[in-house]
Amino acid sequence: MEILAFGVQADEKPLIERAFGDHEDVRCLDVFLNEDTAPIAAGYEIVSTSVNADLGADVLEILAAGGTRMVAQRSTGFNNVDLATAERLGMTVARVSYYSPHSVAEFAWALAMAVNRRIVRASNRTRDFDFRLDGLMGRDLHGRTAGVLGTGKIGEAFARIAHGFGMRLLGWDVAENPACAELGMRYVPKDELLARSDLITLHVPLMAETRHLIDAAALKAMRDDAILINSSRGGLIDTAALVGELRAGRFAGVGLDVYEAEAGLFFLDKSLEAVEDDTLARLVTFPNVLVTSHQAYYTEDAVGQIVDTTVRNVLDYREGRRSENVLVPRS
Repeated sequence: MEILAFGVQADEKPLIERAFGDHEDVRCLDVFLNEDTAPIAAGYEIVSTSVNADLGADVLEILAAGGTRMVAQRSTGFNNVDLATAERLGMTVARVSYYSPHSVAEFAWALAMAVNRRIVRASNRTRDFDFRLDGLMGRDLHGRTAGVLGTGKIGEAFARIAHGFGMRLLGWDVAENPACAELGMRYVPKDELLARSDLITLHVPLMAETRHLIDAAALKAMRDDAILINSSRGGLIDTAALVGELRAGRFAGVGLDVYEAEAGLFFLDKSLEAVEDDTLARLVTFPNVLVTSHQAYYTEDAVGQIVDTTVRNVLDYREGRRSENVLVPRS
């Protein structure tokens, strides 16, 4: 029986086809799952989806009507899935609960270093043979303070790199990570972390409680010369409020690999179309802002682990087994 995989990137396709190998036949599509594309899945018992898939109630209803009984999401986050509707429809939903935390942590650091040392601006200049240093001055991060919001596996990996840079560490989370404490991290209230940190990075899941964790008040609590990095979920930051602070000339740098309205934009080529998202259009004009297209996880190591776990989730479904990856069990 063939599996239908939505939102498959060109680099990802051979990994998926090789991983499923002798286990299952798989058909890969580059289109993303949404209300318009969901009818394509008619007749497929198992559908695999990417991080920006729309798995709201309407889409799940269409899938169920077409015979889909299992959704295997190729991501850790599941804020895009209406779990209550899936359960009502008797549809199994599984995710990838773990993959290389280093992929995201290292990319967060790449964003931090790029905005701190003005790498993109320097690269654009040298392509025009402009080798001036005006406007390219950054700061040593050694001896400064890194604030890590969310100290799970990815936050811990980020903290280890910060420790290697010789930075002081502040942390905030619902529970302390002993490994971070061993690095010298001191856990403090969120407002204190925001006020004292030179570099702030977000590594928490997107839930109702964390949506706009960085709101207007949080942004105003930060130092004017702080660096803000988000490689987790776009909805953690109130982007309109962020644009307002940037217009006021605040922040040494902002690196965003995610954006709260990225669905329908990220992973797609929109270069020949008019930009309808005024907030994003304004955001990318600031010289101290770097926006990338949700690629922090996108390494051979991490994607390989994601695909391998997705295969195991499908085989578990076939055999009636349940693992920690199952969000809605088979009915």
